[in-house]
Amino acid sequence: MGVMKRVSTIFRAKANKALDKYEDPRETLDYSYQTQLELLQKVRRGVADVATSRKRVELQMNQLQQSSDKLDRQARDALAAGREDLAREALTRKAGVQTQLTDLQGQYANLQGEEEKLTAASQRLQAKVDAFRVRKETIKATYTAAEAQTRINEVFTGISEEMSDVGLAIQRAEDKTEQMKARAGAIDELMASGALSDALGGAPHDDIQAELDRMGAGSGVDAELARMKSELAGSSAPKQIAGSPGPGDAVPQSGPSFSKEQSGSGEA
Repeated sequence: MGVMKRVSTIFRAKANKALDKYEDPRETLDYSYQTQLELLQKVRRGVADVATSRKRVELQMNQLQQSSDKLDRQARDALAAGREDLAREALTRKAGVQTQLTDLQGQYANLQGEEEKLTAASQRLQAKVDAFRVRKETIKATYTAAEAQTRINEVFTGISEEMSDVGLAIQRAEDKTEQMKARAGAIDELMASGALSDALGGAPHDDIQAELDRMGAGSGVDAELARMKSELAGSSAPKQIAGSPGPGDAVPQSGPSFSKEQSGSGEA
């Protein structure tokens, strides 16, 4: 029993929390006001029914009173005519009518008392309903104003559900933009390095061939550099001392080398 009671309590608490989330106080107030109006209508119908019954009893009382007065006159007339027996019968009937009239008078008094009570209750309920209606409208206006202020504050602070969704959308857009920029930058770097030339229609990438190409390019640079040195050496040859080797001339490896001046002096 203890476990079931706890489960029931938890279920009611969760159900109450879920209902409280979707409950609108304005709708609850309107429903309460409608319920009070229906109750007021029932009380008014009750007053009308009691008043109708009282009026019906009153009409019966008037009829009995008229019948009693008529029997009284008939009894007097019969007695004046020397018909005591008829006078006695008329008075007997009058007594029965008076008994009924007395009962109806009691019923009439009771109905009149009930009518007065219901009328007073209807008036009090009417005043209560009117006061509740004024308070209801005040509470609804206050709640509506507070709700609007809360939504405005939530929008300004960015904690409302709508603004949170907008903020998340902006964050996702910024993240995608940064990701796209990073991807574009990476593609630019790969294109600059030539890594994407193959994907754009070039020959398949080969590391060995790339190394050979670089070596060939280096040999071409060395040959160009040697050619430039040779040209520079040729242009500067007239300024050198005769017989002295230039920067680009080869030095003899064997045998004596004599200049023309030395051979001339020997001949002299």
